[in-house]
Amino acid sequence: MSKFNPNPQNDGMRRNGTPPKQPAEPQPKRGGGTGRFFRRFLLCFFTLIVLLVAALCLVMNLVFNGPSESARAVLTMSLTEASATKWVPALFIGKDAVAAIREKAADTLPDEVSNTSQIVIDRTNASGDEWAKYPDGIRIDEVKGKTYNAHVMLIQDPSRVYMATSLDDENGNLPEGARFSTAKPGTRLNQQIEFEGAAAAINAGAFNDDGTANSTVGSVPAGLVVRDGKVLSNTGHQYLPKDTPTGFAGFNQDDILVVAKTMTPEQAMEQNIRDLCQFGPVLIMNGVINEEAYNSNSGYNPRTAIGQRADGTVIFLCIDGRQAGSLGGSYKDVTDIMIEYGAVNACNMDGGSSSIMYYHDTQGLYGDAGAYTMINNYSLFQTDPRRMPNFWMVRPAQ
Repeated sequence: MSKFNPNPQNDGMRRNGTPPKQPAEPQPKRGGGTGRFFRRFLLCFFTLIVLLVAALCLVMNLVFNGPSESARAVLTMSLTEASATKWVPALFIGKDAVAAIREKAADTLPDEVSNTSQIVIDRTNASGDEWAKYPDGIRIDEVKGKTYNAHVMLIQDPSRVYMATSLDDENGNLPEGARFSTAKPGTRLNQQIEFEGAAAAINAGAFNDDGTANSTVGSVPAGLVVRDGKVLSNTGHQYLPKDTPTGFAGFNQDDILVVAKTMTPEQAMEQNIRDLCQFGPVLIMNGVINEEAYNSNSGYNPRTAIGQRADGTVIFLCIDGRQAGSLGGSYKDVTDIMIEYGAVNACNMDGGSSSIMYYHDTQGLYGDAGAYTMINNYSLFQTDPRRMPNFWMVRPAQ
């Protein structure tokens, strides 16, 4: 007598003689391997970032709280001079300690404004041999220090140097009634120099900067700006560095560079200033070094400065920084270079990621003939020149 099977489909054969259906095998999910790869990659990437940040914090803590006071001072000033990292030192040593590091030497400048009689412009080209290899009257040297690479540009004729602005038209003229405003973005130096057809340029004064990539950044200058004998702006003083002595640098109608610790719009007109901007500190006045800047705990950063020799030759200086091969320079480094090149008067300009030097290389001395060439190098943290409201530019040779 056969036993009854309640589930005949589980027998080896169905009653009709056909084999039972086997359950379908699960299909592998498409893209599973790719997804796992990216998840693991992102996990490794963010883990590496966290480890690097932790290591950086550890190193900074060792410097900030270590036995070397000079190393602490250099790191503090290097970070506080940069708008993006100025808050970092206080996290490790406190605001009072940061303030104490910033306050060191006293001001030793001989006067409030430089003496123009110490500059006698050589308009007869008596030093022509110096410029024999430079038919456009512009010479560029490279200078190397322990912590920096620098570029020095010498302009033989100071009358060619002028203050350009983001408001200028295609002929390098300022339209009547033009005013700086956050509604009008600043321009990039590489674009402005081509726009005006200038021969060379460096960045000038400071400007509004909230640390973002907002288009309003670089639209409004900080402090006094004089353009072609007219006061163009005297606002935005809140954008000037609060812990750095202010300064002024500009050319009078006789093409003499005037540097000053203080300058009002009225004083600028009394001094017959044709082009000027505000920043600082003043580094050299009447051949006297400003000990306050020279002996300060300024950090290693990109720097820009302007100066003038006794024969009227203008000195543009840019020091590279925030790079593996060039950490940057201090105020002492900038002053030493200016002294080496014979500066009677010199003033620090805006630096950091603003520091830039361009040249229209018509002779092909430093690159392709006819090209607009960037002479210095950016820091590692940027790919384009910053937007700015004003620049020091050089007109083409006549």
